[in-house]
Amino acid sequence: MTPIVSAQVSPTANELPFKVLVIIELASVLAGPQVGQFFAELGATVLKIEHAAQGGDVTRSWKTSAEPADTDVSAYFSSSNWGKQSLALDLTTAEGRAAIHALAARADVVLASYKPGDAEKLCVDYETLANLNPQLIYGHITGYGPEVHRAGYDAVLQAEAGFMHLNALPGQAPLKMPVAMVDLLTAHQLKEGLLTALYRRARTGQGALVQVSLLDSALASLANQGTGWLVTGHDPQPMGSGHPSIVPYGTVYQAADGRKLVLAIGSDRQFQQLCAALGRPLWATDLRFATNSARVTYRNELEELLQKRIGEVNGAELLLALEQRAVPAGAVRTVGEALTAKSAQHMLIPPCAAFPYSGLRTVAFRSNAWPVMPALSAPPHIGQQSAAVLNQGDEGHPQLKNDVFS
Repeated sequence: MTPIVSAQVSPTANELPFKVLVIIELASVLAGPQVGQFFAELGATVLKIEHAAQGGDVTRSWKTSAEPADTDVSAYFSSSNWGKQSLALDLTTAEGRAAIHALAARADVVLASYKPGDAEKLCVDYETLANLNPQLIYGHITGYGPEVHRAGYDAVLQAEAGFMHLNALPGQAPLKMPVAMVDLLTAHQLKEGLLTALYRRARTGQGALVQVSLLDSALASLANQGTGWLVTGHDPQPMGSGHPSIVPYGTVYQAADGRKLVLAIGSDRQFQQLCAALGRPLWATDLRFATNSARVTYRNELEELLQKRIGEVNGAELLLALEQRAVPAGAVRTVGEALTAKSAQHMLIPPCAAFPYSGLRTVAFRSNAWPVMPALSAPPHIGQQSAAVLNQGDEGHPQLKNDVFS
């Protein structure tokens, strides 16, 4: 079978950039599937491989108590699996391996999330598949790198990389973030690696192995908190939602009407405008607060004044006044409030007959050179497209339908 050399095809104006790419998804849960949906939103054919006897992607069963029990498409599963085709294959069998090898021989990208050594046991490791298709790009997610035979779980990595320690109020218990943030950060790292590999393949015709780990992705995302320790030797301490080097920034205040809001004051001029909006212009000339460095030193005194004053004013009116003065501030919204806001509507995938609920896009950038898919097929049931993609040959071996690769 001839591999697709899609990166050598020049796209026309306003064409979906990945419409000729075929992605094989051997990944599950969140990080890998997020990458698969990213490619699907930009036009790629994404074949999600699932082991039906084991229930497929484990997130199919991760349901809240409010969800219906009689479906294998949970809300969690739907967060990362729009626009894909599900193929039920048992890779422990010769038939299943023959099918995946036939797919890989003509695919562009493989997404995998096996513990080190597991892909080799199933004969779906990079070396095996690259021998079938030298132009293949193989993205592999591990928990701790290719040498560590330890499964990676987001909550554990949030703890081990320092995020839970920082995500707490002083003196209170550490907290994990309410989404699998390390998984999402890892998905972004893998996307960047795969896009780099696709660019390289377009220039050289060569495939590549791209490896990312949850641990490396988490450590890379410590950003200023990590470099703060590297530069000063002082271990960052929990501050709730406050910021270690900017004040006021991130603290939650409650206004007289009950509205909770946050400020993100990044300059002295913004602080001056905040003081004017609050009717307290003299705060901006107080030597304790006139500069950011002074505000960091006298953090507690300023926060006490702000909490009291904001508690005396109408929150909606204050936010409007701050917007007019170009002072960064916002209301603390619920998830429902955030997703029903007018500004969020372009990030929603429209519902369809097979799944009458909206979805969330993974593509959050826009370009004047290409579109995203305006609508996507519903998150698939286990093996829903097996018959459409695979045929049985005369000897009982799976044969690929050529239109999948057209």
